[in-house]
Order: sequence, then structure tokens, then C-alpha cells
Amino acid sequence: MAALSHVGKWSQKGLVLMRRMLSSGKASLVVVTDSGGVRTLLLNNPKRRNVLSLEMLEALRDGVTSAPAETRLFLLTAGKEKVFSAGHDLVDLKNNPTEYQRRVFGTASAICLMMQRSPRPFVASVYGLAAAAGCQLVASCDVVIAADTAKFSTPGIKVGLFCSTPGVALTRAVPSKVAMEMLFTGRAISAQEALRSGLVSLMVPSDKLEDETEHVVQSIISNSAAVLALGKQYIYSQMGTTPSAAFKQGTDTMVCNLAHPDAQEGIAAFKEKRAPKWTTPKGK
Repeated sequence: MAALSHVGKWSQKGLVLMRRMLSSGKASLVVVTDSGGVRTLLLNNPKRRNVLSLEMLEALRDGVTSAPAETRLFLLTAGKEKVFSAGHDLVDLKNNPTEYQRRVFGTASAICLMMQRSPRPFVASVYGLAAAAGCQLVASCDVVIAADTAKFSTPGIKVGLFCSTPGVALTRAVPSKVAMEMLFTGRAISAQEALRSGLVSLMVPSDKLEDETEHVVQSIISNSAAVLALGKQYIYSQMGTTPSAAFKQGTDTMVCNLAHPDAQEGIAAFKEKRAPKWTTPKGK
């Protein structure tokens, strides 16, 4: 349980103690911890439903960009809070000028692009409600593990503010008819609905969320970091192309991959019935 041990497997007592120790300042809005190649980003403003203020977004962005070279994976979580994130602070946005509003939306969008462009996998572990820009963050992750208590929504339409930027991530994660119903009605979908639509990778009982998250995280980082990076870049880049172009690009990628030392090592290890020894990841 290396990746999650620093938060006491998210025990409520452990999280409360951590939040008391980090009760003020921008850094406390996102608790950043490193363990076993996993950088955990814990959204840490539960009293305000983890609202994605500019300060929270900047802390989240900094948590990503400051990751050490040995980071293999990012884990985004809010622990066992009833609200993963309620999205942007609408009152704050309403009371500030256009330049500030653009900065908030732009920072959130930049983080989502950063997640998908990063060579490292991003995993979200969701216990409660992910709404609006909170749903946007989740939809931008590569893998999402949800408790059966989780819900997902884009409710901006209910207050006269269409969830346009959350819609970018949502429409790329679920079928358009599902996304449009969520965007047009503001209805929150259950974890089961999210699983069926493809917004969620796995759904587990709420008391199994930490264990399943740890299992998935360890399963991912046990593989070659270099090959994960190569594969992630290819999968996202081929999505906007034709099948013909995607297959051609895929062929080129696989030929390149076969020449990589980790592929050579992996095939040799398979043949020799032993565990592979991957190359050490370099850079970010």
C-alpha cells in the first residue's frame, strides 16, 4: 500500500489531522505527497466543497509541474469527502472582471490539457460528487476509479451558465447523447451510469475504493514508464485521425516500440519466464 500509506489509507482521522496541520495558505488547498513513484494530489478544501478557485487551481497546477523526475503516476483524489469538487466558485467569478474570469477558466483548461499531454498516467479516485469543472477534471484523467457513492454532473444550466469548458472534456469521454443530456438538464448521473457511459473505468463499493485504487495504481506503475509514455502519446494523438491514418501511425509506433530497450527486455523476460527489469524513467 505504498502509494496511499502517507494518508493512512485515507482514514477520516488521518485526513482530519492532516488538514488541521495544513489549515492555511495556498499550499494547503492541495496536499501533495510523493511515495513509491506516485504523486498524490489531495483536494483539500472540504468546507467549501473543494471549490476550484483560482488559488486551488494554481496549487493543483503547481503540484503537477513541480513533480520530481522519478514520478511515475499522478493520483487525484479528495479522499472520502461527499464532494470531490463542486467546480468553479460562481459568486467569485460573477464579482470579478472579465480578465479574472478568463484566467480562472484558462487555468482549469490548461491543467486538463497538461494531464493529457503528460507522459505520465493520471488516475482519479472519486468517492463523492464531481460537478461542473470538478467533472471536467475527472473526465480529463486517463483512468477513473469511482466508489458506488460517486456522482457526476454539469449543472451550470440550472443557474443560467452552460458548462462549456467542462463540456469539452465530457464530450470526449462519453457518447454525445449522454453528454448532451447531462449538459442540457444538469442532472447528476450515478457511478453506475458513469461506468456504462465510459466516464468511469471501474466502479467499486465505497469501502473498497482505497484498495482498488491502490491495486490499479500499482498495476500501472509496475509496467515500463517509457512504454506507458509512448503508448499514451499515441492513443491521444490518433483519436482525431481517420482509421487509415491511425493504423499507419500505430504501425510506426509499434515498430519504434519494438526497438526500445524495454520491449527487448520484456520479450526476453517473457521467454525466460522471469520478471522484466525496466529502464529507469528519465525526465518529466
